[in-house]
Amino acid sequence: MKKILFTIAVSLLLCMPASASKKVGKEYVIGFYNVENLFDIYDDPHANDEEFLPDGKNEWTEDKYRCKLHNIASVIKAMADENGRFHSVLGLAEVESARVLKDLVSQPEIAKAGYRYVHKEGPDPRGIDVALLYNPKEFTYLDSESIPFSFDRDANVKMDISEADKRSFRTRDILMVHGKIAGEEFAFYVAHLPSRIGGKGTDTRCVGADIIYRHSQKMQNKYPGIKIVVMGDMNDDPINDSQKVWLHGREKIKDVTDKDFFSPFYVMLKDGFGSLEYKGEWNIFDIILVNRNLAVAPKGGLRIRSNAAGYYGNIFKKDFMTQQSGKYKGTPFRTFSGGKFINGYSDHYPTYIVISK
Repeated sequence: MKKILFTIAVSLLLCMPASASKKVGKEYVIGFYNVENLFDIYDDPHANDEEFLPDGKNEWTEDKYRCKLHNIASVIKAMADENGRFHSVLGLAEVESARVLKDLVSQPEIAKAGYRYVHKEGPDPRGIDVALLYNPKEFTYLDSESIPFSFDRDANVKMDISEADKRSFRTRDILMVHGKIAGEEFAFYVAHLPSRIGGKGTDTRCVGADIIYRHSQKMQNKYPGIKIVVMGDMNDDPINDSQKVWLHGREKIKDVTDKDFFSPFYVMLKDGFGSLEYKGEWNIFDIILVNRNLAVAPKGGLRIRSNAAGYYGNIFKKDFMTQQSGKYKGTPFRTFSGGKFINGYSDHYPTYIVISK
């Protein structure tokens, strides 16, 4: 009974805005959202997007596309309402093109945020990429890089895979965006690591994590004091090897060295929270990690802040984004169910952190 009451109390606290915690200065919200198949209605001859065409399997019409844009924008607006501010930076996964990003930031629910976006076409067979939205009033863009997923000779993860399979393997690139918040230097990595479909991909997710880690260490060496945020749909939990071993994700801030990342959602997973559900099991694949420079910044510098419940991570879960009846009651309200368009939002809940001085 005590455990049930504790869980209810923590859940109520998590529903409070992050700003309910002790004020220490201007706050900046940094988040990630897998928007689940945000496709336009146009055929891309270089991608397998046939299902998301007007005459395709999903009968992806202009009306359905507009509903999807409205729904995703509504979630972003709801987060802004709760936090009292729009995201300074928001990473996205499963976006097809610059066209969908242009249409998304123009939605009336979020147009006043003035979001700009960074997107680079990648080699994913379905044509889905990652992207970054940013508020130019709070984040100053400097440069960006699309980091290919590759089995290069410098990789630390060793795989028993043929050279032919390596050459033919295609997945999302990793996006790195370099800029400044409040005059402080940041690098944001947005990733969508290989899928778990068919029980495959464990080694490839470790490879992806290693690619991010090695690049981030180079950025730390090049820009001493830089603050780094790694975010994405990792298709792994914080406790899995890709995150714990290869990205050096640590559960506790006190254990984070200059070679590690603090993983705010590690303890939340252990406490029973989730950002998506599969076959009755909750996971947190939508992970955000920060380096030591952001975890334990000196006085006067931007650092990660905890919420009213004492967690450094936040999962945005509201009734309107949640299935209210049927077999999947209580899980994220997705766009399709059983091949039928049900006008939902996403099969993932968004996650975010708050930083301030």
